[in-house]
Amino acid sequence: MVEGLRERKKQRTRQALIEGALRLFEEKGFEETTLAEIAEQADVSTRTFFSYFASKEDVVFYDTASRLELALTAMESRRPGETVTGVLLRVIEESFEQATAYQYLTAEEAALRVRLILTEPALQARALLMLFDTQLRLARALHEAFPELTLADAAAAVGALIGAIKLSVMATLDQEQSMADLWVIARRAAEVTITGLHTLG
Repeated sequence: MVEGLRERKKQRTRQALIEGALRLFEEKGFEETTLAEIAEQADVSTRTFFSYFASKEDVVFYDTASRLELALTAMESRRPGETVTGVLLRVIEESFEQATAYQYLTAEEAALRVRLILTEPALQARALLMLFDTQLRLARALHEAFPELTLADAAAAVGALIGAIKLSVMATLDQEQSMADLWVIARRAAEVTITGLHTLG
């Protein structure tokens, strides 16, 4: 009982830090916002902030690790008779489902986060490093799920799929799209890429 209450309190604090940070990033700008200001928004100390996040960047990318683990698990649980493109499409669908659940965020906050990641230099740099690591791990997982694929082919498939989604979203970001619109664009990019990847079986 006590453990459950403690965990719920931690989740509320985590959510307050994420919401407060995004609000400040929109009002003041990412670089101009301090950790002390984020902590104040959540009514906690700066020391408490570091119990949840190591930096401002970590607040923005709060769910990256869990989303990667979900994708890796989906690849590792290849179903009987499932093709390469079938697995990739399932991974993308499950990723979309998790993203559109807006854990911790409203749809508006989720859209703001996407814009921040794609426009703030510090977040762009962090996103590129994380994207490179993510794609390598997914490529290795795909290769293990389908040993008939070379690692190079698995990497090409993962890179094509993720690259198409990321670039299609970036190309339309200045059109003031809603989060729902962005997901439609991302899904279309995935469909186009999956069609081209059918040569892999």
